Amino acid sequence: MAKQTLSGNMLIAQSGGPTAVINQSLVGAVLEAKKQKQIKKIYGALHGIKGILEEDLIDLGREGVRTLEDVAQTPSSALGSVRKKPTPADCAAIFEVLRKYDVRYFFYIGGNDSAETTHIINEEARKAKYDFRCYHICKTIDNDLRENDHTPGFGSGARFVASAFMGDNLDNRALPGVKINVVMGRHAGFLTAASALARVYPDDGPHLIYLPERAFDMNRFLRDVKRVYSKHGRCVVAVSEGIADKKGTPIASLFIKETDSHGNVQLSGSGALGDLLAGEIRDKLGIARVRADTFGYLQRSFPGIVAPNDAKEAREVGRQAVKASVAKQASGSIAIVRRPGKKYMVTYKRVPLKNVAKETQHMPAKFINKAGNDVTQAFINYAAPIVGKLPKVGRLKGVRVKKIK
Repeated sequence: MAKQTLSGNMLIAQSGGPTAVINQSLVGAVLEAKKQKQIKKIYGALHGIKGILEEDLIDLGREGVRTLEDVAQTPSSALGSVRKKPTPADCAAIFEVLRKYDVRYFFYIGGNDSAETTHIINEEARKAKYDFRCYHICKTIDNDLRENDHTPGFGSGARFVASAFMGDNLDNRALPGVKINVVMGRHAGFLTAASALARVYPDDGPHLIYLPERAFDMNRFLRDVKRVYSKHGRCVVAVSEGIADKKGTPIASLFIKETDSHGNVQLSGSGALGDLLAGEIRDKLGIARVRADTFGYLQRSFPGIVAPNDAKEAREVGRQAVKASVAKQASGSIAIVRRPGKKYMVTYKRVPLKNVAKETQHMPAKFINKAGNDVTQAFINYAAPIVGKLPKVGRLKGVRVKKIK
């Protein structure tokens, strides 16, 4: 059967939490689209589907290569982002805009909620018999998209986390106490687990790592902290914002009630979890110097911490999405697949939108230790090439001088 050629305009948008490399995907898609004869005009919607509904568009085809390359190196969403789940009425309005601007190629850069939105739009297009290609371009620092070995944004976010813990461990060693850092990760602990990459010496922190994949028990947590503190005279703790009790209730949700349009509790908008854990340690263990920080949005768009492989792969998923859209009749999502072998290599494949939409994937059991308070070497082997080389730190030999009598 002959391949059908579909000619028309392209519309691209960004959605969900920004990352340090999301603009690499945008630029990769735009530059590839400029090579495709089937694609005429290239529109960018400001603030995701909100921009489509309001017809708040810019002409990306008029942006020069130099400008696009500068934007590619810049963290956060150049087009602006949004957290909005389209209603049936929104979908109907979106198609009116698509028709008006003769959009036949639609690309949405985002995580699993964005994939769900892309899937909804694609399904509604099929019902309306509107002929166009609809592609999701993967992105999320949480690293929780199904079908993907890892996702663009995770490597750089994990690099920030590892670097921050490396510095915090040095600080904690200089002024001993208990330090708790709360890291992003609602259902998946990949980003929090990346804190383990900060370890250089055997006694380095984080000494304890708690992930949403394992039920959190306060009493067990206090015992763990007491054990480490007794051994080292200090303790650095990494905690995912999504840690939950054995019933699956997030600990932080007991204090935070704000939700987004997808029904997600805004876990990253408060320091309540860190304050709770620090308070328990002070009250129950009697340790005076206890501090807690919530990394929050700092992890997403921090300049200067971009992981090289992350930037390269983010660019490529954007490019591959456009190539697949003009080569295939089916819509889909571009996934990153790691090739087997000791040398780190990846490839890209188109997968059905429904396979990526809405649901998330979790840390495999082999990445988490039996006690549920640390990661395994298997995780280190998995994450290290994605994150890349970290700053080098040293330590004095510490040869003691004999006291003069």
